[in-house]
Amino acid sequence: MKEINWRAIDLNLLVVFNALVEEKSVSKAADKLKIGQSAMSHSLSRLRDLLSDPLFERQGHNMVPSQKAIELTPVIASILNQISQQVLRTGTFEPKEFNSTFKIGLTDYAELLFAPILFDVISCLAPQSQICFYHVDKSNFEQVFKTHHLDLMLGSINNEYKNFNRSHVYTEHHVCLFDKQATGITTPISIKQYCTTPHALTSSNGQISSPIDKQLSQHNQQRKVKVTTRNFLTLRHLLTGRNLLCVVPELMAKIDLFSNKLSFAKTPIEVPDFKIEILWEARNDQHQKNQWLRQQVKSAITGHVSKLRQS
Repeated sequence: MKEINWRAIDLNLLVVFNALVEEKSVSKAADKLKIGQSAMSHSLSRLRDLLSDPLFERQGHNMVPSQKAIELTPVIASILNQISQQVLRTGTFEPKEFNSTFKIGLTDYAELLFAPILFDVISCLAPQSQICFYHVDKSNFEQVFKTHHLDLMLGSINNEYKNFNRSHVYTEHHVCLFDKQATGITTPISIKQYCTTPHALTSSNGQISSPIDKQLSQHNQQRKVKVTTRNFLTLRHLLTGRNLLCVVPELMAKIDLFSNKLSFAKTPIEVPDFKIEILWEARNDQHQKNQWLRQQVKSAITGHVSKLRQS
């Protein structure tokens, strides 16, 4: 099969062909496309060379299509229509008509707090869509975006990445979470209670220390970490009925899972806040579906955060 020289193919020639079919005249086709008659004649000559066929022959005042031109007419019309409707289409994104998949990356913490509310909001506004949540963290989110073509992710990523844009959603604080009856802790929590009560720790890499321990050592204090887990849901089970304390994000302490009767209080030492942000690939910044999804995610989460903080 002869290899096609794609560089010699100009899509404008298809437009010229279509105009000649409709107008049956070189001059009228030129007027329709707002080009000179000589330019139209030159384009017709290029079409004849490209397709190895005369295509249109003059009979009286009309340009009559050849058999090959007749056969190509519906094909070229379809190509131009597809380009117009599917490639050059600039209409707004219609969520009610969207019947594909939204792909959202969530950290463990973000998934525990926000997956249900995101499902409710997106399903209501885009009822024909599907929603896939993907686990992401600081170490893997770039690869997950690349592998699964995520629309966006939600979480706390401190470093700047040139290929990603971001939008701040809210700032999270820390509190101590514990079973008041099992620990005997009274509030406000003293530094002595904080250090003598065994600690549970959320850790994605299995480490049994955190920046909190460095801060305590600067004040000649030390705590005892008894158990670590990466799963916030497991953590709540661990704390219930046991002599354990854990520093957790404030909103995570406020959710009520399985009627756990846990208490929370201000930490006796200062624990830095962290930002929850939406991240998306910079190349998709102007994509209308992506813009719509970012807006819905941010609105849903800020509303949910406000309700939790008032509880």
